[in-house]
Amino acid sequence: MSSFQLNLNPLKEPLGFIKVLEWNLRKHHYISLSIFMTRKTNLQLLFETSKYPQIASIFAFATCGGFKGKTEIQVACLTNKSDNKTITATFGYPFRLNEASFQTPQGVNVCDVDWKSHVLIGDYSSAAEFYVTFAVFVFLYCIAALLLYVGYTNLYRDSRKLPMIDFVVTLVATFLWLVSTSAWAKALTDIKTATGRNIVQELLPCIQHRVICHFGSVTSMGSLNVSVIFGFLNMILWGGNAWFVYKETSLHSPSNTSTSHSQGGIPPPTGI
Repeated sequence: MSSFQLNLNPLKEPLGFIKVLEWNLRKHHYISLSIFMTRKTNLQLLFETSKYPQIASIFAFATCGGFKGKTEIQVACLTNKSDNKTITATFGYPFRLNEASFQTPQGVNVCDVDWKSHVLIGDYSSAAEFYVTFAVFVFLYCIAALLLYVGYTNLYRDSRKLPMIDFVVTLVATFLWLVSTSAWAKALTDIKTATGRNIVQELLPCIQHRVICHFGSVTSMGSLNVSVIFGFLNMILWGGNAWFVYKETSLHSPSNTSTSHSQGGIPPPTGI
C-alpha cells in the first residue's frame, strides 16, 4: 500500500499505475522465490541429514540390548536313567554368563546336585555394553545434528568450526563403529559357544558322571546376528557420510563462507 501512496495517482497516470503494479508483482515474486529456495535448501538438508543413521543406530542397540534367552540341558540320574529332567540357565544383556545359574523344575535338587551353584562360563558384558552405549550416544548425536542442520542452517553454513567439528566426529564415529562392532561380533561368537552343545563338557556334575547330560536347546540368537549386521552397516553409512561432511568444511572449499554469502542472496528488484 505504501508503494501506491508514494507514486502518482494511477487514475491520472495509467502508466505509473502499471509500473507500480509491475514492481509489486516483481517484489512478491522475489519474496516467493526466496521462500521457496529457503524451503528447498532446508528440505535438501533434511534429506542430507538422513545420511545420519538414526534408524540404523536404533536397531543396533535395540536388537542387542533387549535380548533374553536360555539354554536347556536334559539330565538323568544313574539310578533312574529313564527319568529325564530339564535344567535351564537364563541369560541376556549384558551377557554376564558367569552370573546365570541353572534352575531345576520346582526348584528341587535333581540327582542330589545343587544346580544353582553351577553357572555358565564367561563374562562378555564389556563388549556388549560398549556396543550398546556407543549406539545410544550416536543416536543422540544424530538428533542434535538434525536440529542443527534444519533449525540453524545459516549458523552451520556461516561457521568454519562447526563443519570441521562435524567432520572429525564423523571420522571418529566411523572408527568406533568398526571397533565396537568387531568386539561385539567376537563376543557373540564366544557366547554361542558358551551356551551351545559344548556346555555339557564344562559342567562339573556331567564331567564326574554323577549324572547323564544331554544338550537340549538354546534360544535362537538371530536378533544378535542382526545387531552385528547393523553395526557394520552403521560403519559404512558413517564412512560414506564423511565425504558429504567433508564438502562442507574449509578443507574442501576454503572460501566456503564467502561463497555461501554470495550465493545465498537474491538481487533486489531494480527501480521503477
